Amino acid sequence: MLTKAFMEQTIRDYFSACNTGDSQAIQKFFTADGTHYFPEGSPFGALRGSQAIGDCWAKCVAELGSFWTVDNFVGDPDSGKAVIEWTHFKKKVGQILRGDEWYQFTSDGKIQEIRAYYACPTHQGVSHHRIGGLDYEGRGYPMNP
Repeated sequence: MLTKAFMEQTIRDYFSACNTGDSQAIQKFFTADGTHYFPEGSPFGALRGSQAIGDCWAKCVAELGSFWTVDNFVGDPDSGKAVIEWTHFKKKVGQILRGDEWYQFTSDGKIQEIRAYYACPTHQGVSHHRIGGLDYEGRGYPMNP
């Protein structure tokens, strides 16, 4: 059974694994078919599968000097959902990115899905600002005002 404390510790431990750049350590937090969604137009698209997620973060640590922090956490064990605010320090390129992520946990405590949202301006000429690859209509999100 999930608890709020377990969910928060899992996310914090996942971030610690990300900071090591060890793909195998990162993969252990996800279901094999876990998905990490990003804003449409981001460099990553949607990472599908635990290996793709682990390999991506390992590459970011190696190439960008990536280091992440968990800044705030809210969790609901009954639904298996959690949300965090985070900071991504890209030390080798001198950038800081902030955002939040929605997590979906399985009943056995694995991460099934992450949806990342970045703190960024809207882009002129883009009519729909959204997470790339996420089936909003299929999940019942409103499609019209």
